[in-house]
Amino acid sequence: MRVTRSIIIDESELTERFILASGPGGQNVNKVATAVELRFDVANSRSLPAAVRERLIALAGKRLSSAGILVIAAQRFRSQPRNREDARERLAALIREAATPPKLRRATRPSKAAKRRRVDDKRQLGARKRERSGSGWD
Repeated sequence: MRVTRSIIIDESELTERFILASGPGGQNVNKVATAVELRFDVANSRSLPAAVRERLIALAGKRLSSAGILVIAAQRFRSQPRNREDARERLAALIREAATPPKLRRATRPSKAAKRRRVDDKRQLGARKRERSGSGWD
């Protein structure tokens, strides 16, 4: 399964299990296992670079088991092939997101003019409050 130009997941690393889906489907929902549970062993994958693996583990959240297996359940559609495709696309999207390195934040300081504006605004607000208080209603 091709995810990006450089990342290709080997089919042998993916495990699919078909289960009964909840929701719409009429009689079909009680008889046919249309939902798909896609499993991908992130911790032991040979297809992922180390940096992508670490970001994927952080992104996966509760979808990642304690053994390092990513579980994606798909039951959006009524047919098994469409749910299977949906699960694979969601896995690919998650890996693509992990493949893009986070943008590094460069520390910046407020300019002199910005500091001056902030202090002036504070001074004006204080003056406005002072004007409001005072003699009041007699």
